Amino acid sequence: MSRIPERFSVLRQRGEGALVVFVTAGDPNPQLSEKLVLTIAEAGADIIEIGIPFSDPLADGPTIQSSTFRALQQGVTPASALEMIARVRTQSDVPLVVMTYFNPVWQMGVARFAQEAAEAGVDGVIMTDMPPDEAGEWHPVARQHGLDTIFLVAPTSTPERMRLVAQMSSGFVYCVSRTGVTGAREDLPKEVPQMLQAMRRLTELPLCVGFGISRPEHVQAVCRVADGAVVGSAVVSLIAQEAEKGEQAVLPAVHRFVKKLKEATRAR
Repeated sequence: MSRIPERFSVLRQRGEGALVVFVTAGDPNPQLSEKLVLTIAEAGADIIEIGIPFSDPLADGPTIQSSTFRALQQGVTPASALEMIARVRTQSDVPLVVMTYFNPVWQMGVARFAQEAAEAGVDGVIMTDMPPDEAGEWHPVARQHGLDTIFLVAPTSTPERMRLVAQMSSGFVYCVSRTGVTGAREDLPKEVPQMLQAMRRLTELPLCVGFGISRPEHVQAVCRVADGAVVGSAVVSLIAQEAEKGEQAVLPAVHRFVKKLKEATRAR
C-alpha cells in the first residue's frame, strides 16, 4: 500500500478528514520553499501537493500564478523541484503529490519524469490539463513506477467523464468545487454534495474537494461531506504576505494557519 491510501486508512480509523495543502516549488525562494514544505508537514497536513512552475498555468488563479512566476524567476525547473522533493523525503514521510501540467512532463520525457518522480519519493501526480481519456501515454508508465494518478472531476463533468475518472484514478479523486480557476472564495457551492454523491456511486476512492477552500470553517464543512479538503491559494497568499517580513515570520505564520486548518478536519 502506498503512502496515500495508507494515510486515508489511518484517517478513517480516527474519524478525521484529510487536509491537503498546496504550495509552489521554489516560492518564495528554493531554500525557504523546502523549509515551508517541512513546516506544513509538521503542522499536521496529511498530504502536500507541490506545484511545478509552468509558464502558462491556465487552471490557476492570480495568487498561484504569481507564485509560479516568482519561482520561475528563481530558476526553478521540474528537475530542481524533484531534487527538492527528494531532500524533503529524507526528512518526512508525509505523502507528496506533484501538481503540474502535461507540457513540462512531455518536455522532460514522460517515462523519465515518472521514473525521477518515483525516485524522488513522489507518491502521486495531478496533471490539471490531462483528462483521463488523454492519459494513454502517461497512465501505464505511472503505474509501472508506483505513482498514483489523481484526476479532476467538476460539477459540470458528464456522467461518462465521471465514470472514466473513477476507473482511472488512484490515490484519491480531486473534486473541483466549481468551474474556473483556483482561488479563495467566500462560500461553498451547492452543487458539491451532488457531485460527491454521483462519484460515491462510482468509486470507493477517497474524494477530496479543492478550489476555493480558504478557511477552517470551509475545511470543516467540506470534511462533513467529503474525505478531505484541499487548501492552496490561501496558503500561497499567506506565504507571499509573510515572506516579505523574512523567514522568521513566514514559517511560524504558516505553521499556525495549517494547524488551524487541520484541527477543522477533526470537527466533522
